[in-house]
Amino acid sequence: MKLGFVSAILDSCSYEEMMDFASSHEFECVEAACWPQGKAERRYAGVSHIDIQRVLADNGYAEHIKGYSKEKNVTISSLAYYPNVMDRNIEKREAAIKHLKDLIKASHKLGIGMVTTFIGRDQTKNVEENLALVKEIWPSIILLAEEQDVKIAIENCPMLFGADQWPGGQNLMTTPKIWRQVFDILPSNNLGINYDPSHFVWQMMDYIKPIYDFADKIFHIHYKDIKLYPDRLNDSGIMAYPLEYMSPKLPGLGDVNWSRYVSALTDIGYKGNTCIEIEDKAFEGSRENIEKSLMLSQKYLKQYL
Repeated sequence: MKLGFVSAILDSCSYEEMMDFASSHEFECVEAACWPQGKAERRYAGVSHIDIQRVLADNGYAEHIKGYSKEKNVTISSLAYYPNVMDRNIEKREAAIKHLKDLIKASHKLGIGMVTTFIGRDQTKNVEENLALVKEIWPSIILLAEEQDVKIAIENCPMLFGADQWPGGQNLMTTPKIWRQVFDILPSNNLGINYDPSHFVWQMMDYIKPIYDFADKIFHIHYKDIKLYPDRLNDSGIMAYPLEYMSPKLPGLGDVNWSRYVSALTDIGYKGNTCIEIEDKAFEGSRENIEKSLMLSQKYLKQYL
């Protein structure tokens, strides 16, 4: 397993500066944020370390992206874009689908072969209605991925944290039950999971067993922790906005048992890329703190890798 990080946390860096940091601190891979240029939608979104439209139009730029990765000995694990491609706003939906399809083409052109994203969700509709949307929206995306020999790894984050994402959240693929339903609708070897244990923790779910149950569908791995606050949960209840009773933390500072998690990954023979995802507010506020958060996470996880 290669250890790296999700590049969005280094939002003030250019592609080259981000890769320089990764290389100088012995990270082996990066999940490169590739949002449309200047399109910040939320915290940790809107970052673009690789200009996808330029990759598709400019062969010299594409070769530079590949060459710099090789020169720095840092693999690009995936092109990352986490929008809502099933947004109830049709204009937003169509724009997200177009950029996602462009990512798939760029991932093929750059020789990466992986895109990490969300399945999306119309937050005003129930699960059954959203599964019908999956049948409508996703077949053309999957067909393109198959044609381009690119894998799509869906992160299991519910995207349900505050009032603007209420009531249903903005990502349908949040539980093993729904994973099975989506994989039945889209039976493709190119569709799988970007596995993040932290989202199971605050949903009060087992985050180990699904690793074994979906071993052949785990394409990419995230390392992010979640800390539950029992006193807050007892006060607000599980139906409250999740951020009222939990918060994202660096690996080792929350409730994930990382030795069990990595042990399960070794049990299934996972040999792919694994990326630290930083969303810990305690380490924001300065470039120094952000870099410190990456180095602390790397130091902690290396004991298992």
